[in-house]
Amino acid sequence: MFIPSATPSSTFSISTATAHRVSLSFSSSCSSYLAASSLCSLSVRFGVRMPVFPCLSPSLNVRAMAEIVRDKESTDKNVAHEASSPEESRNEPSLSRTFLHASSEEELLAGIRKEREAGKLPPDIALGMEVLYHNYKTAVFESGNPRADEVVLSNMTVALDRMFSDVEEPFDFSPYHKALREPFDYYLFGQNYIRPLVDFRNSYVGNISLFYEMEEKLQQGHNIVLMSNHQTEADPAVIALLLEATNPSIAERMTYVAGDRVLIDPLCKPFSMGRNLICVYSKKHMNDVPEFVEMKRKANTRSLKEMALLLRGGSQIIWIAPSGGRDRPYPQTQEWYPAPFDASSVDNMRRLAEHSGTPGHIYPLAILCHDIMPPPPHVEKEIGEERVISFHGVGVSVAPGINFSEISAACENPEEAKEAYTHALHNSVTEQYNVLKSAIHGKQGLQASIPDVSLSQPWNS
Repeated sequence: MFIPSATPSSTFSISTATAHRVSLSFSSSCSSYLAASSLCSLSVRFGVRMPVFPCLSPSLNVRAMAEIVRDKESTDKNVAHEASSPEESRNEPSLSRTFLHASSEEELLAGIRKEREAGKLPPDIALGMEVLYHNYKTAVFESGNPRADEVVLSNMTVALDRMFSDVEEPFDFSPYHKALREPFDYYLFGQNYIRPLVDFRNSYVGNISLFYEMEEKLQQGHNIVLMSNHQTEADPAVIALLLEATNPSIAERMTYVAGDRVLIDPLCKPFSMGRNLICVYSKKHMNDVPEFVEMKRKANTRSLKEMALLLRGGSQIIWIAPSGGRDRPYPQTQEWYPAPFDASSVDNMRRLAEHSGTPGHIYPLAILCHDIMPPPPHVEKEIGEERVISFHGVGVSVAPGINFSEISAACENPEEAKEAYTHALHNSVTEQYNVLKSAIHGKQGLQASIPDVSLSQPWNS
């Protein structure tokens, strides 16, 4: 459903000059789909079109891939693909074709050096692109795919072209960003890029029947809010890949509350452009540059209005991470667990859904995928983190919706109810996460299922 903008056309961006002022050094940062905590900082308080089957091992026909992108309604929608096509990227005009002309690893890396020496590619971004290439290559080769070299070259050719194109002509995100599917399909590009990193043999979905339940509610005009933990920049692609065999429409229509880091980092922006986003500035980084604080607050207010408008229209599914950031391992044990949820963020999102005038449902969702692209050890101000990448099993699970009124009935005051509801959601996410952890890291597989979390591999059905 298309929802017209509630505000004048405004953009969510920082100029190239400004971006370099806040440092595009290739060091650790918190670039992520998150920013739920930024909802707390607002002054306003509220109260696949193309399913594919990853278990197959397809040949990589680059021209066939380009044809599928050009004709999304073709009858070949069930053909699996692991690589994006350079020809697909040519569908969209760009200022340079340096990377699309490359036919080998040597030419691709030489293209990075050429544009850096020409002054068109900042040295820190050039270094980031080169490191990304090598890390991605290592991860894809870990998979044992006999055509790993072709997958790497195809996907990195398109990725580097999209990154460089944005450096030349930066894209500005509006408070509500609709996924760009034409003339270049950024959604499909993101799926094909992450797909070779997922070990589907050791990946699992928890409670698949609830995703069907969500689809039914969306068809009835209801809204769905997923309160989730957050692990990597690849979370949206992982969710979509694990659901594409059974619930592709959920994956494609989902809107993510996204922090500003994924909207200004040149190595991340092309992947963000393929997702539906509510763009906000993270509370954690609100004061990084004092002169931008007021601008960020105004932008967040516009984004909140856009979300309210979306929910009033109904049939929306919103993903939000109330922790306000990516999970990180406990320093003492190096064990990963869902980061605590911020009660104010949960309550603000709940109120927003309840006051939309449309029936809404809040589900706790757990995701485990930190192995394929872990965040830096610490949250830092600088933009531009090194992408450490691996081939690994992943998982996503959802539990039945949790009703606020049922939780609050046993509480003595609103503040206690707010905390109790937040704990109920987080406890559910943690329980599901532990089941996924047992299945993937504990190598228990489907046997890790418990009465409340039934694991399956729907792509094998």
